[in-house]
Formats: sequence, structure tokens, C-alpha cells
Amino acid sequence: MQWVLAATLVCGTMAVTTACKEAKADNPAEKVQSTELIRTSQSWDGVELPDYLQGRPELVAVKYVFPVGQKLGWHHHPVMNYGVLMQGELTIIGQDGKKKVVHEGEPVVEMVNTIHHGENTGDKPVILYMFYLSQKDMPLAVQHPEIPLE
Repeated sequence: MQWVLAATLVCGTMAVTTACKEAKADNPAEKVQSTELIRTSQSWDGVELPDYLQGRPELVAVKYVFPVGQKLGWHHHPVMNYGVLMQGELTIIGQDGKKKVVHEGEPVVEMVNTIHHGENTGDKPVILYMFYLSQKDMPLAVQHPEIPLE
């Protein structure tokens, strides 16, 4: 580790030599890695996603943190959204009873215009990053408080 730090300092201040090039190439932190997590045209329940909205898009990124045992109320999303569960275990339940358990590190594509709710069914807080393809002044979710949670 000290050698890498020393090589980085030297390489950063001197003309790049073969040794410096090799030091950087051998350091995995210097390499960009990409892993496609998901590519789909369907939400998690197998339903085809709707066509894009007409007009200027508004992209929204939201970080959610759900305490252990927390349940979200019934809601639906009028816009397409997807995300990655960074920590914990999240169970998504459709009003029709379909369930999807999302585990740490997994992607999820949410239902559009279909009522559902989520709950933290794991033993640590859920951290979820969601990305919405919306438009200005459009809600990301519409709540349905008239439907009781079990």
C-alpha cells in the first residue's frame, strides 16, 4: 500500500515513466468497472411499462431510509421509476397479492399506475435509491389512505 502511495506521488509529480504506467495499471482502483444491473421493459410483476410521457422530462433521484418493520401505505406511481436497494430487505406487495422481495444490491423496477405498498421485512434499515422519469409538478406517488394496511 505504501509503495502504491509513493508511486502515485512520484508519478503525479514527474514525467510518466514505464514504472508509473505499470503501477497505475496494476492498481484496480484506477480501473473503471461497470456492471449492468437490469435492462427491462417490464415492472417487477411482469407488466409492460407504459410509453414515455410527452413533453419535457424531469428526472428525480430519491434516497429512502425505512426503519426495521416500517410499512409504507398503499400508493401508486403515475411515472416510471426504478432503483437499487443498497441495504436491507424490502418486500413489495401489490393490491392483487403479488409479492417481490428485494435484497441488498438488487435492482427493482416499480409498478406504474398499480396500487401497492412496501415494507422493511429485514433486520436492518432499508436504504433504497429510486430514480423517477417524471415531469414538472407531477407527483412521484399518489397515496391511498382509504385502503387499510394489514
